[in-house]
Amino acid sequence: MSRPSPAPAASGGPSLEADIAIEDDRWRAHGRIEAAAIAAARAVGDADPAVFTGPCAATIQLTDDASIAALNAQFRNKDAATNVLSFPAGPTATEPGAPRYLGDIAIARETVEREARDLNIPVTHHLQHLMIHGLLHLAGHDHLAGAEAEIMEAIETRLLAGLGVPDPYALHDAAGIKRNRAEQTVL
Repeated sequence: MSRPSPAPAASGGPSLEADIAIEDDRWRAHGRIEAAAIAAARAVGDADPAVFTGPCAATIQLTDDASIAALNAQFRNKDAATNVLSFPAGPTATEPGAPRYLGDIAIARETVEREARDLNIPVTHHLQHLMIHGLLHLAGHDHLAGAEAEIMEAIETRLLAGLGVPDPYALHDAAGIKRNRAEQTVL
């Protein structure tokens, strides 16, 4: 496991401090995985108030299927891995001047690799999509209802476009692959 790497906050406006912990070093086989993760965190941090306002912080764990499956079993009573899990911090007291802590995200390497292969996209692109997706969950967005899903997908697509990542939902549709909306926010 490597040491967490903070994603520096952008100057001015909303910001996000993301501690990125690579718990499965096999993530590194995909090149500059840490840089891709930091870029995704910055994209959310620099987003307009439709995402969140004020300085915030989150922890992102780049882990493996076994760890995700254990979390899924413990918190969702599901005995399987999923691509990303979000754990919102909920209302917590924040020290004056400190960023508001949003929560934690865990992302499973093997599942991400398999889904990226199925979509014929780089693993880093899929990682960035799942990070943005998870961070939006931490900021209070959801995709349970049609209108909520459309709003969340539009924000994701816009942020990913700013990173040079194609619309993942259009890729799913073009490939005839069912959209995976199995990821749930854990309360």
